[in-house]
Amino acid sequence: MTGTSASSPPPPGSGLPGLVVVGGGPAGLMAAERARQAGVEVDLFEAKGSVGRKFLIAGKGGLNLTHSEPRPAFDARYRERQAEVAAWLDDFGPDALREWAAGLGVDTYVGSSGRVFPLDRKAAPLLRGWVRRLRDQGVRFHVQHRWTGWSADGSLRFDTPAGTVDVRASAVVLALGGGSWPQLGSDGAWVPVLRDTGVDVAGLRPSNCGFDVEWSPHFRERHAGAPLKPVVAHLPPHTGAEGLQGECVVSDYGIEGSLVYALSASLRDAIDREGGVRLELDLVPGRSLERLARDLARPRGKRSIGEHLRRHAGLDAVRVGLLHELPGPLRLDDPRAVARLLKRYPLDLLRPRPLQEVISSAGGVRLEALHADTLMLRSRPGVFAAGEMLDWDAPTGGYLLTAAFASGARAGLGGVRWLAASAGRRQAG
Repeated sequence: MTGTSASSPPPPGSGLPGLVVVGGGPAGLMAAERARQAGVEVDLFEAKGSVGRKFLIAGKGGLNLTHSEPRPAFDARYRERQAEVAAWLDDFGPDALREWAAGLGVDTYVGSSGRVFPLDRKAAPLLRGWVRRLRDQGVRFHVQHRWTGWSADGSLRFDTPAGTVDVRASAVVLALGGGSWPQLGSDGAWVPVLRDTGVDVAGLRPSNCGFDVEWSPHFRERHAGAPLKPVVAHLPPHTGAEGLQGECVVSDYGIEGSLVYALSASLRDAIDREGGVRLELDLVPGRSLERLARDLARPRGKRSIGEHLRRHAGLDAVRVGLLHELPGPLRLDDPRAVARLLKRYPLDLLRPRPLQEVISSAGGVRLEALHADTLMLRSRPGVFAAGEMLDWDAPTGGYLLTAAFASGARAGLGGVRWLAASAGRRQAG
């Protein structure tokens, strides 16, 4: 190690040769933990001034650690990558994650939605306890070290407040995050670095995100921030996604919220293929089409259209506003036609929100570029990758964090195996 550093290389005879972990999110911390438990010296480098910043933000409204959905339904949440991620979960799945948290003194419970939370719903106590345990186990932390690639001799190169630092490493786990929340360190700056060395990287794309809708100025001004709950969302048949009930929110730019996030991968892919997608919303899921048509056919008298819709269809102001967003004047002389609109309200989505403001990103290092059993890069022996920087996708609800932890565990143990094999080759030579 040259330049400045917070600690020195391990002394001779202190265990297996050292592992360098780059990135202090859940995947990197788990890789460090697994390697240290195996007796490997571990140095962890983080670009920011502290580790786990995005983890803390994810837990701001209540840390959703994992989900109680049984496997293999749990695995299916990872869509095209379910087979690969399922293999990670075989080693460290949702039940193991809950047991691991309990080992840190953090008991968990299953909420009404099936999501799993710490009893206090907070991320900070878990993170503090975890980092404390890692330090006690001997993991060395180096903050404000931003990885920029490799030097000519193969050393890892870091930018630090004191200048450039080169670090020699026998094995490396890269856990650099995706492209969302760049202010917390996940800025995707590693993409061109790896591509330039021949690693196959899929472009980063928004996931678990809101979508732009062309609201009228009047609707935007009056209803931005209004919830739509409950509603049922229906996607076009060719997307392969079924109708799903949940909640969403009208925003200044369009629509967002948990229901939209759950469907965002299918919506994003449809927009990529066709330039746009129509999401159909059942705005009155508690009433059948026939009942709704009968209710709307009742005499209106002197009541306004909005008041009639509120009284006989149970619509709130934002749902009435949505009807007025449709082309042409709203008429009640065909109550069945209005009922059809309420049961299948057409919402045209233009584009996903920009990558830097979404919850997570899809794309990254293609899994085909890795050895499946260790997550080592095929083109760079001794370099492993984990977490959101890999090319997999999942909805919110605990699925993202679970796979990040599981991939970190696999990459960390992959580094241990590589170091042990390297030591064996040196002894044999």
